Amino acid sequence: DLWLPESNAPAPLVIFIHGGVFCGGNKYHVRSRPIVAEALQRGVAFAAITYRFRPPESGSLDAADRAGIQDILRDCARAVQFLRYHADEYRLDPNRIACYGSSAGAGTSLWLAVHDDLADPASDDPVLRESSRISAAGVIDGQFTYDIERWDEFFDGGDVRRTHAGEGRYEPWRFFGLPDKAAYDGPVGRKWRNDVHMLGMISEDDPPLYVQTNTADEPLTTRRIYNHHPHHAELIAARGREAGVEVECLLPQVHAGDARVLNEHPHRMLDFFCRQFGVPTGDSPP
Repeated sequence: DLWLPESNAPAPLVIFIHGGVFCGGNKYHVRSRPIVAEALQRGVAFAAITYRFRPPESGSLDAADRAGIQDILRDCARAVQFLRYHADEYRLDPNRIACYGSSAGAGTSLWLAVHDDLADPASDDPVLRESSRISAAGVIDGQFTYDIERWDEFFDGGDVRRTHAGEGRYEPWRFFGLPDKAAYDGPVGRKWRNDVHMLGMISEDDPPLYVQTNTADEPLTTRRIYNHHPHHAELIAARGREAGVEVECLLPQVHAGDARVLNEHPHRMLDFFCRQFGVPTGDSPP
């Protein structure tokens, strides 16, 4: 879905990527959110995309409409490339594209921000010749890596096997669409696990990051808490700043002062994007 502002010049673009643990959710609920109208008012185009879902935690891995996480992320990269390919047609500025989302959409936006460019100049598909790089990312309640077995290394008291076992199972290879633990531990599994380790990819040439987690610092007793714990954001922010990447980090449930700032300034992420785009923020008239 694409909304275009009234503008005589190519517009910067914000792309929304929905959440849903990569097995649910859709792009449509963003239509009722004020960020769409606010972006258009500021002369910023807005898009909402979708992607294939991952295999279920039980049952067949072979459904035609299912994909491993490495392919889902490339679905989203292709959406960036598609919009960039059609930039002239839609009057978009291909050099000013930001992505954001919550949960799965957050981690995907981070992955797009830190992954090497997926452009393939030799591809027969003209869309895939386009750059997948973005100008900024918004990471709301996101994760620092999708190689989830690494989470326990960075979280005191973490036990991902316990919190993420579905119906008594713990089969992380299904997340990658792989058939069994041998494939997961083998060269293919290692390749894809490294490919989704966003924290390890962050480098000084990456775009600015807006990182926000709305959940509290609670004991890691459930999958939901572990997936959305604010320590994910803290790790992303610390690594980004260490690498020289501009990072704005907001943890309203952790730092009492942040809750006040968030309530007074609810459009902080869009302002962050506008600053990267060089267009007026919410504190200035559009």
